Amino acid sequence: MSGPYRYTEPPSPKAATGTTAAVLAQAETDFGIPKPSTLIVLTSAPELLAPVWALLRESLIAGSGSRTDRELVAAGASLANRCPFCVDAHAVLLHATGDHALGEAVARAEAPDDERAARILEWGRASRVPGSPGLTPLPFPRDHLASHLGTALAFHFINRIVSSLLTENLLPAGAQRLQAVRALAGRGVSRVVRAEHRPGASLPLLDSPGPGPSWAAGTSVGPAYESLRTAATMGAGLLDDADLALVQETVARWDGSHPPTVWEALPDRRERPGARLALLAALAPYRITDEDVAAWRVPPFTDHCLVHLVAYGAFAAVDRIESALPLSALMETT
Repeated sequence: MSGPYRYTEPPSPKAATGTTAAVLAQAETDFGIPKPSTLIVLTSAPELLAPVWALLRESLIAGSGSRTDRELVAAGASLANRCPFCVDAHAVLLHATGDHALGEAVARAEAPDDERAARILEWGRASRVPGSPGLTPLPFPRDHLASHLGTALAFHFINRIVSSLLTENLLPAGAQRLQAVRALAGRGVSRVVRAEHRPGASLPLLDSPGPGPSWAAGTSVGPAYESLRTAATMGAGLLDDADLALVQETVARWDGSHPPTVWEALPDRRERPGARLALLAALAPYRITDEDVAAWRVPPFTDHCLVHLVAYGAFAAVDRIESALPLSALMETT
């Protein structure tokens, strides 16, 4: 397929069947964007598709609180992760909510004039840092924690998939860089974005997920997050024991910063290409090169394997963030 895809050739959506077809149909209805590339890129590894969609839907789309607040959280995470594709997408979706000034502030990476919106955007940014003190106090009601935190974690994963496997162009030729185009694109999906969406509609697409973490107890976000954890960690099997240990130990020490230009801990692509790709996907996916992918992707590895390896690295970072959450403080905030 032509378009925004790097390194993989996803199957044509027209050929989709079963759960893949059901996910794409639900996404078109609830997301408002037919065949979104952020989901299509995962169809090479369909085991990941439904969990990613479920977490995206149950947190960002059907979560509690206002869609504008959740878009700001997602935009903050995307800015922190240096994912221009997703930053542009959330700028468009903020236009769709009717908050045009917020959409343009996000597009320009500026602090919103509205103080509350600025705090929520900054909360999303702070969520990149494991154990960040910037996560408390909450800039939104405690009852909205599951949807807002689920949104942040969803985009810490999606940003890494996008930066690894898609180009930076949300629209052909980078048209989203024009304010008029962003506003027009937002109007095109405004009806769907402003609609009410029933929580839990994506859960039947999942394969018997567990209840999920305590911060999402009693919500549809919990099973969606748990399902993504199960699917994404399958990629660990693509690494040998030594490479897996290196990735786990490096990510466990990660403090949320972006790696330096000279990153001495990054393995050489000729000697340990799998560990290198997984670590880049986790901590600096925007630095993955053609040479990095070519060094690892030799027979028998396929598109399916590459998506799973990137997903493993991406979720390793998400797990580092989630496991370091100051849960006591978050759960007590009112």
